Amino acid sequence: MNEPLPKRAIAYIDGQNLFNSAKEAFGYPYPNYDVKKLAEFVCATSGCNLESVRFYTGIPDESVDQQRYHFWVAKLAAMGTRGIKSYSRPLKYSNQKIVLADGTITSALVGREKGIDIRIALDIVSGALNNEYDVAYDKCIDPNDYRRKKSTLKL
Repeated sequence: MNEPLPKRAIAYIDGQNLFNSAKEAFGYPYPNYDVKKLAEFVCATSGCNLESVRFYTGIPDESVDQQRYHFWVAKLAAMGTRGIKSYSRPLKYSNQKIVLADGTITSALVGREKGIDIRIALDIVSGALNNEYDVAYDKCIDPNDYRRKKSTLKL
């Protein structure tokens, strides 16, 4: 079977992973990325047609973090006007012990995403089964094999 040219692609983006990577690499203090431009760039450099962009993120509870809650509501609404399909879930909170620099132990309410990675995986599998795209982007695969080699020594 001949492969389609150009290939169709869908970008599946984990918003918090992207933000944390951009923060670590470039010091950005908030998620100021444009996921559509990022996906368009990746597809253009890969020779693929971008069919759609799908964005996934956890959202803080408004009563816990009003500023971040309103940021994400506004950002997701703007993404929707640009044709980006988004999926969000409320963060799940638990108290976590924290050791301060002076050794004092305290606790803080910490929010965590639950179910975002599963949702992305389900959507990718569903897209593949429904023939929604032709290629999974694999340009970031490490070519090295770090698995332990079987010993050739005989005892």
